[in-house]
Amino acid sequence: MKFTLSWLKDHLETEASVAEIAEALTDLGLEVEEISNPAERLSEFTIGKVVSAEKHPDADKLKVCQVETDDGQTQIICGAPNAREGITVVVAKPGVYVPGIDTTIGVGKIRGIESYGMMCSEREMELSEEHDGIIELPSGEVGERFTDWLAVNDPAKVDPVIEIAITPNRPDALGVRGIALDLAARGLGTMKPAPEAQVEGQFPCPITVTIDEDTRDSGCEVFAGRLIKGVKNGPSPEWLQDRLRAIGLRPISALVDVTNFFTFDRNRPLHVFDADKVTGDLRVHRTDGGETLMGLDEKEYTFGPGQVVISDDTGVESIGGIMGGLSTGCTEETTNVFLEAAVWDHVQIATTGRALKINSDARYRNERGIDPGFNMEAIELATRMIVDLCGGEPSEVVVAGEVPDVSRAYRLDPARVQSLVGMDIPEAEQRQTLTALGFRLEGDMAHVPSWRPDVMGEADLVEEVARVASLTKLEGKPLARVQVGVPKPILSPMQRREQAARRTTAALGYNECVTYSFIDRDSAARFGGGGDATMLANPISSEMSHLRPALLPGLLQAAARNQARGQMDLALFEVGNAFHGGEPTDQHLLVSGLLVGRTGPKDVHGASRLVDLYDAKADAEAVLSAMGAPTKVQILRGAREWWHPGRHGKICLGPKKVLGIFGELHPRVLEQMDVKGPAVAFTLFPAEIPLPRKKTASRGAMTVSDLQAVERDFAFVVGAEVEALTLVNAAAGADKALIEDVRVFDEFIGGSLGEGKKSLAVTVRLQPTDKTLKEADIDAVSKKIVEKVEKATGGTLRG
Repeated sequence: MKFTLSWLKDHLETEASVAEIAEALTDLGLEVEEISNPAERLSEFTIGKVVSAEKHPDADKLKVCQVETDDGQTQIICGAPNAREGITVVVAKPGVYVPGIDTTIGVGKIRGIESYGMMCSEREMELSEEHDGIIELPSGEVGERFTDWLAVNDPAKVDPVIEIAITPNRPDALGVRGIALDLAARGLGTMKPAPEAQVEGQFPCPITVTIDEDTRDSGCEVFAGRLIKGVKNGPSPEWLQDRLRAIGLRPISALVDVTNFFTFDRNRPLHVFDADKVTGDLRVHRTDGGETLMGLDEKEYTFGPGQVVISDDTGVESIGGIMGGLSTGCTEETTNVFLEAAVWDHVQIATTGRALKINSDARYRNERGIDPGFNMEAIELATRMIVDLCGGEPSEVVVAGEVPDVSRAYRLDPARVQSLVGMDIPEAEQRQTLTALGFRLEGDMAHVPSWRPDVMGEADLVEEVARVASLTKLEGKPLARVQVGVPKPILSPMQRREQAARRTTAALGYNECVTYSFIDRDSAARFGGGGDATMLANPISSEMSHLRPALLPGLLQAAARNQARGQMDLALFEVGNAFHGGEPTDQHLLVSGLLVGRTGPKDVHGASRLVDLYDAKADAEAVLSAMGAPTKVQILRGAREWWHPGRHGKICLGPKKVLGIFGELHPRVLEQMDVKGPAVAFTLFPAEIPLPRKKTASRGAMTVSDLQAVERDFAFVVGAEVEALTLVNAAAGADKALIEDVRVFDEFIGGSLGEGKKSLAVTVRLQPTDKTLKEADIDAVSKKIVEKVEKATGGTLRG
């Protein structure tokens, strides 16, 4: 939205500077994007008078002029045909930048004669396209600043232009008067009375208007129009052309310029038809589809069904609220004009505008919302301006439909400003602010003006009061504690675990990924998903058709993309939800990490190690420890089919309490996901970690036993098919309180053991907590260990 300072002062009596106005507008929520002030770039130009002008001795078209300036008489070489003695000119002295030629004037020689400046034309100063000669001023004193002369004699040339950004909730600021209201409420001036007009109709309007029943509710609510006959269309007055040019509009003719003026002055789009080109009466209706219209922009538009248009007896003549048709457009030959002012449904305007790809000033305003209460006043004001500028005789106004009733009122509670915004604003000031913005107050009820469709409740009244008072005055205050003492933790246990998992995994050298929650059906099926319950009804693409059942598919796809670009060694992780159903509760938090390739670059000996399941196991245990998992766990088999059947482990607190899984990924899965191995991974389940029994803000003291630990070695002969893990779990279960650790230190196959047998040797560490172990205690535990292992594995203690 652009407007000039003089245009603003038509509505606002103010002495504020452009800088003060710009600062206030931004603070009020109407952000200033640009200020164009012609006076700034012309501030160094001064007025001079040519004392003498003689022909240059070496150039027929040049003259050597003696010019009187504020620095005394100076010599300037000039090639303008109108350079002569006695004229008053605009001088650019050495050091002055001339914008029209993008040059800073200096002292130079022209054909051997020195020149100490320049006498300027209008184009050289970017005042117009005139460049046939230098500027001749009818008045002015030597040494006077040229901008001061323009401010008095031609103010439009130095009128500052302000451009503001309009948010969708402030359509009232699309008119200069709406902007002036905000500034007046802030205290930067006083509103001038709004212009009024009541033009008496001289005869019945020969053109009638109707609105179809299916169009009235959600198409066009009211349509007002009148015929003005005997007008003389031509150029609009200079003041109107200057205003339109300043905001980037091209003056066309008086009739069209009047409608453009009201579009920007009062946010009131209007339209004028050449009445002699209208056949019969006008009808507002919805299209059947297939109709065409040549618009004023000389483009042909084909309508779809249901779009709102204005037609006469021959067909469509205008796109309702968006653009008129070329066939009924006004020209210099127009003598009879039909003026239209209507209120359109903003949703319909937006839908039609997008479908036809038309971006007009009328559409921009109508789809955001205009003032329906101003409709009948607008047609009177526009009629008065047309009659004043073009003459003519107006008819009576014809109206179809009714002006919509948008009246509403909300209770003004002065205390709400404090509770919602935190500002202490006196009630009298609140009421004064709303009154200045156009609200009508009756007791504690505030009646909303018709031009403010954004005010829809008590909270909006608070917002109006606060923004006018300036939110920059809001003082930050700490939130009062609900309870005395140390506040309770804000994060839930699961949130703290999620945070710990991220930090720990990143500290282990992994790079965090954030992948889509949607994957393709095949990838989901490989990891236990891909069913109808997790299928999306409207997927983004075929590669995002299902909710992910695990995080590993996304990590493997990221690894494949990196490997395709030459990055073969990867450490990736993600923390997020996976889904086992389509309901909001059918999701679970996972922590997954993926290691691919080698652990690092080659060492000094030219070797480097491939990642293995023990790397994944160590990282999984570190992350579980950071999340508060117990240190004593069991490692079991039996994970799902995407894990390597013999190179994985489940970290459990029991057969049914699984905290996580680690190991190699199945080679078939790697091949299907196009990942070049080896690849090991882990997946942890934070929700399965038991919550601590004691909830305290402090960490408990570390308990270290001061009693001697005892280690005993056992060797068992078992079947070759028996897993060492089974033996370790059995030994550890013999006495969970006393046995601290069990680890394998030897495996022997062959020799005297025979076929199908092997020997597994383990070290069991016993850590007493209440008394020193005696030999009898150690023997009793050893006996339990042997019994447990023999029962679990079918083996025997090796002699």
